[in-house]
Amino acid sequence: MEGNKFNSKEVWMHFFIWVSIYAFILYQFANEFDQIPFKLLVKLGIGLVLFYCNYFLLVPFLLLKRKLLVYFIVSMVALVVLGFISHEFLMHDRVPPINGPLRPRPLEPAVGLRRFPLLMPDTAIFALHFVAGALTRIYKEWNRSEVLKKEIENQRVNSQLQFLKTQLNPHFLFNSLNAIYSLSEKKSNDTGEAILNLSELMRYMLYEANGDKVSLASEINYIENYVQLQKLRLPHTATVQFKVTGDERNKEITPLIFISFIENAFKYGTDYKGNTHVVINLLIKERSIEFKIENTIGRKKRVLQSSGIGLTNIKDRLLLLYPDNHELLVNKGETLFTVLLKLNLV
Repeated sequence: MEGNKFNSKEVWMHFFIWVSIYAFILYQFANEFDQIPFKLLVKLGIGLVLFYCNYFLLVPFLLLKRKLLVYFIVSMVALVVLGFISHEFLMHDRVPPINGPLRPRPLEPAVGLRRFPLLMPDTAIFALHFVAGALTRIYKEWNRSEVLKKEIENQRVNSQLQFLKTQLNPHFLFNSLNAIYSLSEKKSNDTGEAILNLSELMRYMLYEANGDKVSLASEINYIENYVQLQKLRLPHTATVQFKVTGDERNKEITPLIFISFIENAFKYGTDYKGNTHVVINLLIKERSIEFKIENTIGRKKRVLQSSGIGLTNIKDRLLLLYPDNHELLVNKGETLFTVLLKLNLV
């Protein structure tokens, strides 16, 4: 059974717990009464065996499989039988105690000894070990279940992120190819540069953006290449700006986290005369980043089924990747559309 396996950490943990507890108990007896009763050693040994019988057998095969009645009956029988045997055969000292001569007297505890719980009735001693075994095993199974839940959740998140990313890449490629097609239609001399620019963007997406994090400097360079590609496509880009404030060195960020906002800004930031107004500001702080982008609402919006993929995608990714570490504010005015995204660097 998988749950019955002990890893090295658990072995050492159990070892140190038992050594600490039993060493303390035996030291108290040896120090105060100059002897360690043989009865005590046998009872501790039986209790230890009972602990692991419950830990490895009864709890996993009965209790955790909801065979509660059988578990209760077996437990009671075991405790009563062991208590009876211990009472009958260990009632008197029949061998000399450790570090002391034979004392042919009943092993009835003196008044001072009564405060030691391990000289309580034998059944109660065994019951303590038994309950401890059950609680320890239940805790182990609960902890294992929590770890498994986290692994499943991580797999679910990774799968969902991968799905969102497969949506993002074709969406991005579709928009970029449209931009290059527009240049080729105009017989623009910038078509070749745009193709090289696109190849650099795709290289980043294929080879660098596959990890959970990329350097902030790489992401900024990617945005600069994308903005440059759009400038090549659009006729009037005097009011297209990308400004970075702060130090991007030694900082990492989730890749492609801003691109959907930028795509939509360029898509809807051009008026009927072909003038494009897109202003992007990236403010880098010690432990956070503020990304702000604004664009004019110049072109009549088409049905949002095609453009909505990007914004829905980024909102889903933010919820998965920065659940408690982001703030997204979207403001749509009469002529200006603004997005402010604050990310805590984690």
